[in-house]
Amino acid sequence: METINNYIQKHKDRFLQELIELLKIPSISADPKYKDDLHKTAEAVKAKLIAAGADKVEVCKTDGYPVVYGEKIIDKKLPTVLVYGHYDVQPPDPLDLWNSPPFEPVIKDGKIYARGACDDKGQMYMHVKAFELMMQTNTLACNVKFMIEGEEEVGSSNLGTFVKQNKEKLKADIILISDTGIIANDIPAITVGLRGLSYVEVEVTGPNRDLHSGLYGGAVANPINILCEMIASLKDKDNHITIPGFYDDVDILSAEERAEMAKAPFSLEEYKNALGIEDVHGEKGFSTNERTSIRPTLDVNGIWGGYTGEGAKTVIASKAYAKISMRLVPHQNHDKITELFTAHFKSIAPKSVRVKVTPHHGGEPVVTPTTSIAYQAASKAMQTTFGKKPVPVRSGGSVPIVALFKTELGLDSVLLGFGLDSDAIHSPNEHFGVFNYLKGIETIPLFYANYAEMMKG
Repeated sequence: METINNYIQKHKDRFLQELIELLKIPSISADPKYKDDLHKTAEAVKAKLIAAGADKVEVCKTDGYPVVYGEKIIDKKLPTVLVYGHYDVQPPDPLDLWNSPPFEPVIKDGKIYARGACDDKGQMYMHVKAFELMMQTNTLACNVKFMIEGEEEVGSSNLGTFVKQNKEKLKADIILISDTGIIANDIPAITVGLRGLSYVEVEVTGPNRDLHSGLYGGAVANPINILCEMIASLKDKDNHITIPGFYDDVDILSAEERAEMAKAPFSLEEYKNALGIEDVHGEKGFSTNERTSIRPTLDVNGIWGGYTGEGAKTVIASKAYAKISMRLVPHQNHDKITELFTAHFKSIAPKSVRVKVTPHHGGEPVVTPTTSIAYQAASKAMQTTFGKKPVPVRSGGSVPIVALFKTELGLDSVLLGFGLDSDAIHSPNEHFGVFNYLKGIETIPLFYANYAEMMKG
């Protein structure tokens, strides 16, 4: 029987080329003008699942972009793994900062450069190729179902409805997701915690039209100035968020838990050098790793208003805008945080302006157990392929659907990711290591084998 490594070596060039073709499609869910490209990508994923050996493969309509579903039930007595991933990607802006066009993938220095290379087309497609490998080598040890959606980057607003309406179809024992990462290529890791998210857009309105800054400056509120002052007031000198009630439900880790976290390999100097910064910045009293995992945050993701074209235009803008995200930790509820933010932001506005807050999307934080059979199966798989036991880590990112799956399907998730922090997801020059892509394809079948064996009891 052909081994996993032999199959990968024989087909790795094809595996890479197939991913490159998928990355060429600009499946940007945030921009309606790419609607046809998202449907094209869904059809491409469907075709690849069929080619890999899946049954009942279909593109399922939603009120937004479709969900691609497929399955392979080899024995109803065996455990079932539900694979989740997403085929939509972030907008590539700013385009002028890319070294190569975002939808013209290139492989350079052992990395695949393209929007979606790591988040999440590359990691999602590892599962398709791992499934093909198991089918072709007759080593599929579990039943498998695939649920690949097209709206993760805009909040998965229709996935909840799809899940609620298809609970029987989605019945499984565990959910397997690769949308996270490892610490380094020689330090494997499994994500056991994710932060939640509250994302809002704010609008500050002053005068009923743009005004001449000479004739009106100093006498009328400038919404851009006011907005900047309001945003600045959301944190104090210790970078502690000032919204009343914001920290009421925050899960506080013990000194022992924090000490255990601190054992994860981390170089502050390498971190600063990689980002080109002189020093780190964040909430007083916490380490860099703690600030990005066990503490909530508030960040401005975009701010605009007035004249931003070439040359000068002396104007006081009628309106100013900002997009603000808050990352949340266990026990914080994203709806509650959105309400607290909205009430506070409106309360600190002077009477000279009007404020509007529009919630966009959010999700709950989650922590998964390291004692479960699924976690142990994943840990053993990584230990086999990397040669060392993976480190359990909490991620600063959010995968809101993990909490949804627990609520609606009663299932825990295993976050078996292979990306790196340096992969520049959501940024120009996003990339994914060829090593990481192939290592994922190698590791995933071992998870299935370990999980099936351990589930026997």
